[in-house]
This record gives sequence, structure tokens and C-alpha cells, in this order.
Amino acid sequence: MKGLLKKTLGLFLLSGIAALSMTGCKKKNYDEVTPEKEGYNLLWADEFNGDALNDEIWMREVRPAGWTNAELQKYVKDERNGYVKKGKFVIKGIEEEIDNNHVYTSCKLRNQEAYAFKYGRVEARAKVPAGKGLWPAIWMMPLDEDVYGQWPKCGEIDIMEILGDATEKAYGTLHWGEPHAEKQGTVTLTDTTFADDFHTFAIEWEPGEIRWFIDDVQYLKVNDWFTAVDGEEEKPYPAPFNQDFCIQINLAIGGKWPGNPEYNAKYMKKAEFEIDYVRVYQKDSYDENVTKPEKSFRDPDETGNYITNNVITNNSNLGWIFHKEDTGNGSVEAIENGFKITSSKNGEKDYSVQLFHTQMPVLNGKTYKVSFDIKADAARTINEVCIDGGNGDGWTRYWSKKVDVTTSVQHVEGTFTMNRKSNNEARFEFNMGNTTSTANIYITNIRFEEVE
Repeated sequence: MKGLLKKTLGLFLLSGIAALSMTGCKKKNYDEVTPEKEGYNLLWADEFNGDALNDEIWMREVRPAGWTNAELQKYVKDERNGYVKKGKFVIKGIEEEIDNNHVYTSCKLRNQEAYAFKYGRVEARAKVPAGKGLWPAIWMMPLDEDVYGQWPKCGEIDIMEILGDATEKAYGTLHWGEPHAEKQGTVTLTDTTFADDFHTFAIEWEPGEIRWFIDDVQYLKVNDWFTAVDGEEEKPYPAPFNQDFCIQINLAIGGKWPGNPEYNAKYMKKAEFEIDYVRVYQKDSYDENVTKPEKSFRDPDETGNYITNNVITNNSNLGWIFHKEDTGNGSVEAIENGFKITSSKNGEKDYSVQLFHTQMPVLNGKTYKVSFDIKADAARTINEVCIDGGNGDGWTRYWSKKVDVTTSVQHVEGTFTMNRKSNNEARFEFNMGNTTSTANIYITNIRFEEVE
């Protein structure tokens, strides 16, 4: 804590100097003053009110295309891709032909080493661009990724990520490991999108707990993580989130998650990620003497089944959830000891039409049996039925099977032994999208049980 307070004071003074140096070049109608935050002291902030990017605070990273996640863009230092305009920093994705090559360029910011910090409240006000393949993000990585080892062991805090073809939905995620695990929360707007107006994205990072907010409404809290080399002892909690981190801001283009943009898409002309401000606050002190919360695991029913059949619920309750995504559409109804799934459109992903059960405990070293009966009105395929780690273990597959469904009832079962860390947020999923047939499916006698 002594080192933290020393750094806090130094950076606060540095921030004051930077703020004074920017005062003379503020433009009319953009002379905002960074507000106080109750319970916090200002560590540093950038309101982007100058004529150019403050290179005392930020550096522009240079990265080649394909550097990570199979993304298409090059991150460059070109002012065309990152510039201050009317009190905002604009990251612009550019598509062009260079030497007969189709090229995407963009900008990636990372705060300078002197502005790295440990614990605090980070908030950024931003507006995102729309268009398939665009992937704006505000996130954090350790200053020294070798303290606990390279990603994911080093940890990653994603304050905000949004996909350009679904700008109504924002993600906040925490990554750690090894083995890699994550916890994610989302916020979905109903009558507008994050591309229509500016919104404030924030985290409150404390020893042993990180909380996520959008427009000051909390939507995610994580207090259970670890880091270790696979097969070795864990590092003392709250590692890896007990070291200096840096803020990173970028607009990725293409990649494994968002998919690639359309060729010469009109929306690339407006691929502009606007950041109004970035502010970092800290409390006077933080108590780092914290312990990891103990997990509690629920018991099965009297028959040994962890499944609650015939119950359609929502994300806050125990039971089954029917999920539609990416143009998938359909409905579910309870039948005797099971469900009837009607699909009207299967979408482009396996999980575009999905029935899943939440909150299943899976303990390290235990063996589990999966079983169910299934038929359809016409022969069709379910690309994946699985038990996965859900939000407690990065959707890691513990057991998975492709099922060719016929018009006659067939019994399906399988077993697996849990060889990862215990998890009480596992899910039982029927992923019925991404197929040609929309024949009705009937699933009954679903069981998930521990076996010797």
C-alpha cells in the first residue's frame, strides 16, 4: 500500500501539470472540468480538449494485421486514424487499396508507463460505430505481463466491448487463468443503441472485487478468480489483479468474434469510435488483506438429478432458458417431463436457437452422466448438445455431442470426469441453430447426475 500511495501522489501532481498545460488550448464550448467523484481522488484524466493527443499520457501502438484474434487491421500512428476533434478523440477505421492490396488501418491507444495504476474507478464516455466487423473496445492489461505469466495468466479487464453489427449490446468481461477462465456481463438497450449516442462505461476495481457499470448502473460483479500455471499451485489471491494495469482503447476490424466487414462497405466511411473522456479515480487507501470467497454447491433433487425439468425461467432463477440470437427465431413450450422446441429460423450460429439450463455444480474429480430422450417431426441434426462451463469457466466444453435426430424416440447419454477447477455455473445446452431443417424437436427425461 505504501508504494501505491506514493505513486498516486506523483501521478496526481503530474495530471495537474498536464491539465494546466492544456488549459490554454481549450476550444470554446469544450472547456469541461473533470468533476470530483465522491469517495475518490482524481488520479488522472484526459478530457481530449486540446488540439492533439496528449502524448504525455498516451502512446499509439503499432501492430501488424493478424496480430491477435485474426483481425484484419494494422494499428498505425497515422493521424488519419486517430485525432482530436471538438473535445473528442476519434479512432477511425480506414479501408483502402495500397500497392494492389486491400488494407484496413486503425488506431490503438495505451496509456504511458507513468500513468499505470493499481485499483481505482475508471470511466470513459464513448460512442461506437456501427457495421459488421467493427469491434470497439476499452480494456486493461498489466503493465508487466510477465509478473504472473503471459495471457491469460496475467489477467485482462475488459471495460467495454461492442460488436458493430449488434450495437445495442455491450459486454464487460474479466479474463484470468490458467486454464483460461472468464466472467462476462452484458447490457442490451431496447429502443436505442450504443452507436446512437454517448454512454459512460466504468469499472470499480478493488482488491478482491471488480464491478462494471454503464451509465452508473451496475451490471456485473466478480470476486472469484485465480491465476496459476496449469497443474501448479495457485498464486496468492487476489493475483493477478493486484498489479499495475494500463488502459487500452482501440477499434479492431474483423476477427474471430465479430467476423469480417463487407468488402467496400459504405459504413466504413463512418467507422469512427469517439471517446469523450477517460477519467481515473482512486480512494485514499485500499485494504489488500482479502480472501477468496468460498463457493457453495447446491444439492441435486431426491432422484440425484441437478436438472429442473419443465421450468422455463429467466437469467436470475434456476431452470431452463430459451435463447435466440443472430436472426435465429422460435419458441419453447413445456410438455410432459420435457420440452417442445419450434424453430422458425435457425440463424447462422449453433447457438442462434438454444435451450440451456443454468447453475449446475460440477466439481473437480467427480464423474457425471448426461442423458435425455429426443425425437423430431422430421429427421434433422442438432450440431451440438453440451455441458459447458458457462459464465464461470469461459464456456469451456466438458462434454459435447452432435445428435442426428429421427422421428422415433432415441435415448442419448454420455459421461465425463471433471478435470478442471470446480464450477457452480455450468450449463446444459441444446444448440439447435445453423441447420437447414426447422422440424419441431421434443426433448424429455433430461438428467444430469453424479455417478461413481
